[in-house]
Amino acid sequence: MATSGRQGPYFCGIDAAMDVVSGKWKSLILWELHHHGTRRFAELRRGLPGVSEKMLVQHLREMEEDGLVHREVYAVVPPKVEYSLTEHGVSLNTALSALGTWGSERMRRIGAEKVAVEVEVGAGAGGEPAAAAEAAVEAEAAVEVA
Repeated sequence: MATSGRQGPYFCGIDAAMDVVSGKWKSLILWELHHHGTRRFAELRRGLPGVSEKMLVQHLREMEEDGLVHREVYAVVPPKVEYSLTEHGVSLNTALSALGTWGSERMRRIGAEKVAVEVEVGAGAGGEPAAAAEAAVEAEAAVEVA
């Protein structure tokens, strides 16, 4: 499988991992797809305020090349393209969980603000009810407050 960016040699596993998630938007794309499931391009763009179309396209292509994101193209008019996490992308999100906890603790320590997260009404990732999605966001917020 071809990968974007460097292909080694790496100094350590963290070097190899950071090579895949480098760039401001990649971790946020991972987060958006993890919390909302399959998304169309416009949905991703709305969910990531501030990202330019060019950067989103570039990062999605790199993430697809790295095996983190699956791009499904439907042969309909107008064209429909959906993005979702691959197993490799899900495993990266799992690995980044501890880093997210560390970051939340740092935000609390330095008094940094957190951007408000809107929870969609309807089904969440994997078809879970909206109440379950809201509970997940509330649980995440509770961990950050504790």
